Amino acid sequence: MKRLMTLIMLGCLAWYPARSQEASGEPQDYRALQGVVVDSQNGDPLVFASLALEGQNLTTVTNAEGEFLLKVPPDLEEGRIVVTYLGYRSRQIPLSAFGREPLEISLSVSVTSLPEVNVAAPADATQLVKDALRKKGENYLDKPVKMTAFYRETIKKRRRNASLAEAVVQIYKAPYTSDRQDAVELYKARKSTDYSRLDTVALKLQGGPFNALFVDVMKYPDYLLSAEYIDDYQFFYERNTTVDDRLVYVIGFRQRESILEPMFRGRLYIDAERKVLTSAIYSLNITDEAMASRMFVRRKPANVQVTPTQISYRVDYREQDGRWYYSYSNALLEFKVDWDRRLFNSVYSLSLEMAVTDWEPNPDGIVPRLRDRVKSSIILSDAAEGFSDPDFWGEYNIIEPDKSIESAIRKIQRQLRREDRR
Repeated sequence: MKRLMTLIMLGCLAWYPARSQEASGEPQDYRALQGVVVDSQNGDPLVFASLALEGQNLTTVTNAEGEFLLKVPPDLEEGRIVVTYLGYRSRQIPLSAFGREPLEISLSVSVTSLPEVNVAAPADATQLVKDALRKKGENYLDKPVKMTAFYRETIKKRRRNASLAEAVVQIYKAPYTSDRQDAVELYKARKSTDYSRLDTVALKLQGGPFNALFVDVMKYPDYLLSAEYIDDYQFFYERNTTVDDRLVYVIGFRQRESILEPMFRGRLYIDAERKVLTSAIYSLNITDEAMASRMFVRRKPANVQVTPTQISYRVDYREQDGRWYYSYSNALLEFKVDWDRRLFNSVYSLSLEMAVTDWEPNPDGIVPRLRDRVKSSIILSDAAEGFSDPDFWGEYNIIEPDKSIESAIRKIQRQLRREDRR
């Protein structure tokens, strides 16, 4: 039962009556660097490639089309953008290479075999994972910091967008060795919803930014690699890769055959030299649909059956001055919805992603007042306020929406202008 309770926090959906709101904000000055990151051999877009301004904490990631938009100070003329992607050689792109037209950045595959490097792989993959967890105090942030992050959650009915909510949040990150939970403050938010696609009542994601934050398995190991359940997994070596020209072990894992409750399977990327978890990509092994439904469906009408078909997560970490920190995470929850007396079912997907765009030390450990903090039970679409000012993100770096989402936003903007004229 404890295992079920910990998994529940990684994203829950619910149905609620629909309602709408409006928003406002103020744009800031910035220089926008735009482009696309692709595979050098086949030209395929690289999804969730990371881009960072060298020596600073300004970062973003590419979207599902490989596209990015990184916002930097307008007077910054010198410097380099570091582009990284798992399994590919990193590149440094000078700021002078960016012009008015989007820049195409190609990355080459990089595979390093063990004999070519002077690092011996531990014989036991399980022990390597435990060592990475044990060393988090010396490898990850050991002081409180204040992060700025961009968060987005999307609800789709089949392949068509039904709801989009976005927010800029402030994360008051506690040290990785501290038991204190991180605090989140909502800075700006906006949303649009086509309620005609949500079966007369609204399908919503409970948890908001906390869902993305709890994917930080080094800060919250109980949601994946708790000491109580880590031995319920089998860990094994897969191929090795490189990140930033450093050898990284790829550790696969799956639940043992004797474990009947749904657990996770996936890959852990561990830096060979320092034993640092740099990324984790994993999904729920849905062995029991009814049990998985109880884990993730918080509230629903009595005349509907909801069955999870895919639950997957990803978290990435970045290094600054010898310390690693949470940088990016995403989650995808797909469900099949069967209504009584309806011939066909509906398929919904709920996706969320959050990227840290900047951070600074928080030496006094100051956190917002309780009444200003975002609760872990938040429904972001209730707290968001609409699209009346689409430029209020200003200098904040965002994950560029998919083209289909951009079209949906433009449609909402036209509708709002028509409403204003009325």
